[in-house]
Amino acid sequence: MQGEADVERQYPERPVLAVGAAVVKDGKVLLVLRGREPGRGLWSLPGGAVLSGETLKAAVVRELREECGIDVAVAETAEVVERMIPDATGRLQYHYVILDYQARWLQGELTTSDEIEDARWVEPDRLGQYRMTRGTVDVIRRLLARLGSEVRDLGG
Repeated sequence: MQGEADVERQYPERPVLAVGAAVVKDGKVLLVLRGREPGRGLWSLPGGAVLSGETLKAAVVRELREECGIDVAVAETAEVVERMIPDATGRLQYHYVILDYQARWLQGELTTSDEIEDARWVEPDRLGQYRMTRGTVDVIRRLLARLGSEVRDLGG
């Protein structure tokens, strides 16, 4: 089912600002199976569009609570990703600028929302077993490589 926000994000006049998070719990990273376009049926980092008046880190916290039912502590920005996805005719159908953050699980059991079909904690060495959105494995690996000092900064 396509929501109003999904339709508004297609064929945009300007890029949509979004956030994502590489959330770590017990050495595993959170992956979600996308239930909506773009990327439906592919695994990715959880996240979504930033609301007007919302800080970037607040958007990460909100999205993780809404999509996955968990609370997280957010570290600093580690990656900026641009996703431009054309339709079958080559016309730009989606354009996102995504700020992917490092985050640490605080509490909550994984649940799914209408935006995601599944959510799993995955060992980093098993990331290659999942069919992911383009570039996601590389982003996760870079975020995890930088996470050591950030976990200490988050009190982990």
